[in-house]
Amino acid sequence: MNNQILETIRQKLGDAVRVGFPMMTRRDAGVSTLKGKAHAVIGMRRAGKTCFLFQNLASRLQQGIERERLVYFNFEDERLAGWRAEELGWLTEEYYREFPQFRHRAEVIWCLDEIQVIPGWERFVRRMLDEEKVEIFLSGSSARMLSREVATSMRGRAMETVITPFSFREFLRSRQWPDGAPGGLPSSTQRSELRKHFDAYLAVGGFPEATACEDDRQRVSLLQGYVDTVLFRDVAERHQVANLPALRAFVRQLLRNPATLFSVSKIHADFTSRGIPVSKESLLGYLAYLEDAFLVFTVPLSDRSERRRQVNPRKLYLADHGLALAFSPTAAMDRGHLIENLVACELSRHSRDMGYVKTAAGYEVDFLVTGFDGSRQLIQVAADITSAKTYEREIRALAEASKTFKDATALLLCDTSPPSATTVPKGITILPVWQWLTCLRTH
Repeated sequence: MNNQILETIRQKLGDAVRVGFPMMTRRDAGVSTLKGKAHAVIGMRRAGKTCFLFQNLASRLQQGIERERLVYFNFEDERLAGWRAEELGWLTEEYYREFPQFRHRAEVIWCLDEIQVIPGWERFVRRMLDEEKVEIFLSGSSARMLSREVATSMRGRAMETVITPFSFREFLRSRQWPDGAPGGLPSSTQRSELRKHFDAYLAVGGFPEATACEDDRQRVSLLQGYVDTVLFRDVAERHQVANLPALRAFVRQLLRNPATLFSVSKIHADFTSRGIPVSKESLLGYLAYLEDAFLVFTVPLSDRSERRRQVNPRKLYLADHGLALAFSPTAAMDRGHLIENLVACELSRHSRDMGYVKTAAGYEVDFLVTGFDGSRQLIQVAADITSAKTYEREIRALAEASKTFKDATALLLCDTSPPSATTVPKGITILPVWQWLTCLRTH
């Protein structure tokens, strides 16, 4: 038995059941209520997974659970180097040595952070679920195992909770805006304040640390550092990618083009013309790695034919629109693309399925989303509809798509008001993006 590791376990457990929980912005994500399942808290690096663990412990404390039954344990500690999977039982034995009255009598909530640093940890966690009276939260990300694999490694014994950068509601909460939307119609003062906060959210993004940066240069450096960590640790190191120049060029290409149709073939052709040696197959692999690391996600054409879904280009979105601003000059970034990206992120939090629509007449609608109750909604996003021509184009696209998807409601989200003296066709709702983000849910 390694005495240094054992002493470190005892010290960390002592702190784990006595030190107060940090103050943090409450997240809207929830966890499964299924018994016998661990909670796998996953998501991109620096999105707030550890804070979510503390949030759940603090919530249990407010419910009256004794502080001693709320345990946070971080395995990413140099003093624990050499700890083996077969020795993980030391953790529970030392805890129950201190609190024998809880064993098999009272449920203990364990938050095991960065547990993947110990190879073979899965068997220990499954044994805890089988033999002890526990509720277990798991989280972690490293070059050796991405956070999504924390869930898959449990072989059906874990339910996922994805933590994303702040939604607009969470961003408002971090700025001390009263929780929830204004009752009824907001006053003119509230509308002005919400619009101001929305502009701030659009300018800085939703990564918790980045929202607290008052200096633009510092925020850009911070976000670029996040991407570098994903690029080198979660992709290059883990998947042994040797062609780093091509990987970096590919990532920059993606981050500078959010909310656009995406074609690996076109990027490959562009790279070839620029003298960047990389195969199309390698680029497809890079994209899969980046999606696994939660840096980007893609949305397919919405069509019953799987073949059409596969052969048509997908639309690319970033984990947070702030990443696009960190890799592009602000003046060069299209506001409409940023708004569409944040709408896509919001929809991904609350929808079961999402695609874009292309009608037979060639009109495109940004999203067709399916809720968990099976209901569907067509959503078009437009930054500026003050021009009658733009307004009519966006409305026409929704109207055409509604002919095909007759069961779907239609919504136009905008950043400006429509032209005066215009009529809204029956069946189509128009809302400011900030209002939809604060007051309404698609499903």
